[in-house]
Amino acid sequence: MSALLEVKHITKVFGGGLFSRNRTVALQDFSLTIASEPPTITAVVGESGSGKTTLARMLLGLETPTEGQVLYQGKDLQGLSTAEWHSFRRDVQVVFQDPFEVYNPFYKIDHVLKTPIAKFGLAKSQQEVRALIEEALQSVGLRPENTLGRRPHQLSGGQRQRIMVARALLMRPRLIVADEPVSMIDASLRATILGNLRQLNEEFGISVIYITHDLTTAYQISENIIVMYSGSVAEAGAIDLVVKQPQHPYTQLLIGSVPQPDPDRRWNTEATAASTAAAGASDGCKFFARCPHAMSKCAESTPPLFQTDPHRLAACYLHEESPSLPAEEMASVFVGRGADASPLA
Repeated sequence: MSALLEVKHITKVFGGGLFSRNRTVALQDFSLTIASEPPTITAVVGESGSGKTTLARMLLGLETPTEGQVLYQGKDLQGLSTAEWHSFRRDVQVVFQDPFEVYNPFYKIDHVLKTPIAKFGLAKSQQEVRALIEEALQSVGLRPENTLGRRPHQLSGGQRQRIMVARALLMRPRLIVADEPVSMIDASLRATILGNLRQLNEEFGISVIYITHDLTTAYQISENIIVMYSGSVAEAGAIDLVVKQPQHPYTQLLIGSVPQPDPDRRWNTEATAASTAAAGASDGCKFFARCPHAMSKCAESTPPLFQTDPHRLAACYLHEESPSLPAEEMASVFVGRGADASPLA
C-alpha cells in the first residue's frame, strides 16, 4: 500500500524564539499516512485550538512544520521540483470554511471554475471547458443554466460551497482537505454538502480529510476519526467505536456535551464541570488539568497511543495494559470502505 501523503512527527510552533514565553505549540509530534488506495474519509475533530486547521494548512503545503516532514509520494514538500509541485497541487485540493471569501466579487462565478482548467491545461477548446464545468456542476446537484453567469452575492451559501466542491472535482484530485466545509451553511443544506463529499469518495475514488468541531456531521460522513486535543491525538480509529464507545476521557466529555433530543436525559454535569478547568497545566498529558480520572503519572509523562481494539487507539494511561503503537502507525488501525467500515455492525 503506497502512501499519497505522509505526515511524519510534525510539530508547529507559533510565536517568539526558542525560549520565548509567547510561543504556542499548535501541533505536537503528529503523524499520519494517507494511502493512495483505497479512498477513505477520515474526520479530524476537536474544539477550537486543538490544531485542526494548522494540520490542514500543513497538508496543503501552506505552512512549514517547525519539526518533522510532510511527504508527497515519498518526497518532502520543501524539496519538490516545479513539476512535482504542479502534480501535488492537482492531486491535493481544498474546500475552505467560508465559501464567500474564496470569491472575488469583481468576477462572475465562472471565473473560479475556468481558472484551474486553464492553469492545468484540462481542456483544449472552449467547448471542452464548458463541458467540463457543466459536468462538475451537475455532479454536485447544480443546474449550469441557473448558476453560470451570476455573481457570488446572487447565490446562496450552499450554492457557493457546492461550486467550490465542483471546482475541486474538476481537477480529479486524489485527496480533498475539507476544513469546516458546512459550519457556515444553513442546517438544511449541510446534508447536501456532506452528500457531495461522500459522492466524490464513492464515485470518483477521492479520499477526504474532513476537519470539523461537529461530531454529528463527522459521524454522518466518515469511516475513521482522529480526536485532537491541544495539538495532540487523544483517540483515533473506526468512527463507530470512537463515537459509540469512547475510551479517552476527553472524547467521553466531548460526546457527552452533545445535546440530545430526549427530555428525560440528564445533561452531562461531569463534562460541564471538567470543562471549566484550565488546560495545559501539566508537563505530561495535556488533558491532565481537565481530566476527571487524572493520576499522578499523567502529570509526569505523556501517554503513548495504546491500541485498545484492533481498530482504535487511545492516548490515556487508563488503558496502559494494552500494547502501545508508534504514532506513525496510527493509520494501520483505520478501517477501509466496505465490509470493514462498521466493525460494530
